[in-house]
Amino acid sequence: MVKKTMAERREGMLRKPEWLKIDFNTNEDYMDLKKMMREMNLHTVCEEAKCPNIYECWSVRKTATFMILGSICTRGCRFCAVTSGKPTELDWAEPERVADSVAKMGLRHAVVTAVARDDLEDGGSEVFAETVRAIHRKMPNTTVEVLPSDMKGTYESIKTLMDSKPDIFNHNIETVRRLTPSVRHRATYDRSLELLDRVKTIAPDVPTKSSIMLGLGETKEEIIQAMDDLREHRVDIMTIGQYLQPSFKHLKVQKYYHPDEFAELKEIALQKGFSHCEAGPMVRSSYHADEQVNSEARQRQFGGCAQ
Repeated sequence: MVKKTMAERREGMLRKPEWLKIDFNTNEDYMDLKKMMREMNLHTVCEEAKCPNIYECWSVRKTATFMILGSICTRGCRFCAVTSGKPTELDWAEPERVADSVAKMGLRHAVVTAVARDDLEDGGSEVFAETVRAIHRKMPNTTVEVLPSDMKGTYESIKTLMDSKPDIFNHNIETVRRLTPSVRHRATYDRSLELLDRVKTIAPDVPTKSSIMLGLGETKEEIIQAMDDLREHRVDIMTIGQYLQPSFKHLKVQKYYHPDEFAELKEIALQKGFSHCEAGPMVRSSYHADEQVNSEARQRQFGGCAQ
């Protein structure tokens, strides 16, 4: 088999616009945090998913999204840079290591996500729950946001996770309904919506959150319909960002949205009743997550849309 040249691989790829340039800031804070993660044998979605905000979050905000349940995902979504394959065994000491790291960093808000573990009957919900409880024990004033897979939509798994009392439940629909089969692997649009709605039934006071990425070929009408679908399933917070192709084997970018387009979509989302919306080319699901917690708290305290 003849390997394609770099030029052939780049054929058909859109050129990144000026507003998508990223400042690389690998200062001392960034390097110290990276060293700590390796010493604690922890994974972060910041690194695994090649997040464009890693330098800002690690260097300036000193925040990170911990990725538990290993670094190998049982799914192979065509937008995601996380390694897929056969996962290793569970590490039951991981929850305490995550909690220790949260304490060492002095985080006011911690985000915990995970690879999909379809090989496990509970989808990894028990380890997830133990991680939340460990953080609460060691850092009782730290709010915890969880970002799990759909855990195959199993009610018992969702209940196990919610019994650990996370402060925010986040699960991403990722894209619009029409594109879901070609973008997400083993996940369905309706299952994700049902999961978010079930969380509200189990824990009505816990804010729910979801995210979509743009640039995969969706229309504006489909984006607005996704907003309506999320609101219909009682989702409180929404984030909207630009899809960036992680490698040549992943889906190509069909469009780069201008910041003005993101600003318009944010306004539409707030008008539809979301308590908070982050929208922009570099926005990711956990971007400025601490601010979203505060916004949701204000919304519940005073009522109305927190803008």
